[in-house]
Amino acid sequence: MSAQVMADQSIDGRMPLRNEPVQARSTARLATLLDAAAAVVNDIGYELLTTAMVAERANASIGTVYRYFPDRIALLQALGSRNLERVLGRVMDEIFDEMHEDINATVAAAFEVFVEACRTEPGFRSLRLGDVIDLRPPAKERTYNSVVADRMLDGLISRFGVEDSPALRFQFEIAIEVSDALAARAFSRDSNGDEAFLGARRDLLTTMLADALSS
Repeated sequence: MSAQVMADQSIDGRMPLRNEPVQARSTARLATLLDAAAAVVNDIGYELLTTAMVAERANASIGTVYRYFPDRIALLQALGSRNLERVLGRVMDEIFDEMHEDINATVAAAFEVFVEACRTEPGFRSLRLGDVIDLRPPAKERTYNSVVADRMLDGLISRFGVEDSPALRFQFEIAIEVSDALAARAFSRDSNGDEAFLGARRDLLTTMLADALSS
């Protein structure tokens, strides 16, 4: 299974659009709106984003924004979904990259994708995959972090023959949550990432996963 197919399957069609783009022009307009939303989030955080800000940044009318998104939450969910698609695709590329000859190097490279996204993907260090949008009741049954954990482990099982088990899947999901929390802290005051927290993150992930993946 290709990395892109895995990424597509993980999203499960949950991007909350009012109107699905059916023409290239509409697809480009949607991308422009999401790019504008990412830029706003990058500047001020996702909490203060408004649809009016996105319209202004995209040089579009507010009606154009509402044509695709019923409200600011749907817009943020769509941006989180796009973040997931992009990052998970890169993660799976690392998992299947034969330059990483052993499983430990592969896992380390896969987890570093999230750090690089915080540095280079506009708005990612604030919104990340969108799980920070704390809706009640939850908008989806599973968190996107949980989805990523499963897809990463599926890839490792496929490439290295890791023995699957519920305990390993739970351990991997815990690792994703730890990674996410420490990356968020590392980038909360430093746009390049506080290396002390990033180093602690790498050490914890190595400790948490080395024995589980080699057993």
